[in-house]
Amino acid sequence: MSSILNDIKKALQVLPEDTTYDLDIIMHINSVFSTLKQYGVGPEDGFEIEDDTATWADFIGPNKAFNFVKSYMFLKVRLLFDPPTTSYLISAYKEQAVEFEARISIEREMHEWVNPNPAPVTESVIDGGEL
Repeated sequence: MSSILNDIKKALQVLPEDTTYDLDIIMHINSVFSTLKQYGVGPEDGFEIEDDTATWADFIGPNKAFNFVKSYMFLKVRLLFDPPTTSYLISAYKEQAVEFEARISIEREMHEWVNPNPAPVTESVIDGGEL
């Protein structure tokens, strides 16, 4: 899989060899990773990048169902790093990001759904102890 940083830079129309904005872009990418963590996506203890060596596989693993995380990452980083100049485009990017957030939640719940109304736990006593 390809480098997270280089893919986002390409989407932002920044050449991979241009490292001028790397610290800014990395900071925004890591902020989005924190958001994704709150949605329940990615490693349990969070994820961050420091350079162009981290890949998408490092973050989402072999699960291809989360490929739209890449587009979500671009939209959020673009809004933070280099927002469009027209309110129409800003609104369109924000709406698309909201749709991806819903899809991310749906996909996560398909794999890690937790019943909001679990069956009551019955307490039992082992070895003649008291309850």
